[in-house]
Amino acid sequence: MAANPFDTLFEHGLREAQRLHLRRSIRVFERAAPGRNLLDGRELLNFCSNDYLGLSRHPALASLACERIRQYGTGATASRLVCGTDPACAAVEARLARAKGAQAALLFASGWQANAAVMPALLRAFGPSTQVYVDRLVHASLHQGCRAAGVREVRFHHNDLDHLEALLRARAGRPGRRIIVTESVFSMDGDRCDVAALAGLAERHDAFLYLDEAHATGVLGPGGMGLSGLAGGRVDLAMGTFSKALGGFGAYVAGSRALCDYLVNTCSGFIHTTALPPAVLGAIDAALDLVPGMQAEREALAAGADALRGALHALGLETGASSTQIVPILIGDERRALALSRALEARGVLAAAIRPPTVPRGTSRLRIALSAAHTPADIGQLLEALSQALEAVE
Repeated sequence: MAANPFDTLFEHGLREAQRLHLRRSIRVFERAAPGRNLLDGRELLNFCSNDYLGLSRHPALASLACERIRQYGTGATASRLVCGTDPACAAVEARLARAKGAQAALLFASGWQANAAVMPALLRAFGPSTQVYVDRLVHASLHQGCRAAGVREVRFHHNDLDHLEALLRARAGRPGRRIIVTESVFSMDGDRCDVAALAGLAERHDAFLYLDEAHATGVLGPGGMGLSGLAGGRVDLAMGTFSKALGGFGAYVAGSRALCDYLVNTCSGFIHTTALPPAVLGAIDAALDLVPGMQAEREALAAGADALRGALHALGLETGASSTQIVPILIGDERRALALSRALEARGVLAAAIRPPTVPRGTSRLRIALSAAHTPADIGQLLEALSQALEAVE
């Protein structure tokens, strides 16, 4: 096939990314047991995955997914407003609403799609003068949702509720309703928001609270269903995913019945997307059966993260404000972060180098994501490999 005449544009962009040590490429790994991958037949410890409870290979999820395929086939065939809703889909939404202490829930194809599609729909309801207060480090999908809505974000310092309140007070006389957008657990920093304090702040300032729970769902909060459960019903919309601790795929939003009915009628990402297929719904159902009873796994995961942070600090490495299963090793320079990631891989450990634009410039890092499937010996192997990699890269 002849080269596309526009390829020179793409090649220029790729060369520039390479020059800045920011180029990405797709690599093929074979998945092995939870917490492990295979590369060219060699087993590597995987500290990149969001499979926080090790459920992605759990037999109960696989069994129910296969059963649903045998019963209902492989595809949902159309959007829910065209072909109707699968009873299993409605049942999952009802379970989620109960688990989140909400009136209703709505399923989406992915967390990125949910955030990017729900934000514009919400902002249409709130009107053109809406003030949108956004933690500066929220996920790219939330920034995308604001861009798609054509609104200018008022960004507050990361997890700084005093700064947020100062911004709210300074704009108290301005027209328009208010929305606060943040995450309960931040995916690249592993720190958490004080959700109860944030909910009180939102209440005082008559603001709608949008909370992304992607990295808390399954791991933190009452029954493992996220930190919104600590806010006494004062989170107006909670978004979460099934593709991380719940080991499957898809996402949800939970809130009032009126909110969910409104999104059914206005959210393009719901209206114009094929419904989740039967196998995915089966895996979600099985995970929701298991997660409430996995408190021991959650406690082991938290203990492993605490031990890892302590050991990293002893090596003179910074982990920021991490307090969850996500432990960043702050490096700073993009080139050095890449070199350390490669040196770890050579020693049998996968730890992704996270670089701009995923994180702010000058804050490149190794993102260590622990799983309940990781043993103390696995963490010991990581630390030994890291000590050797630091010497090799220095």
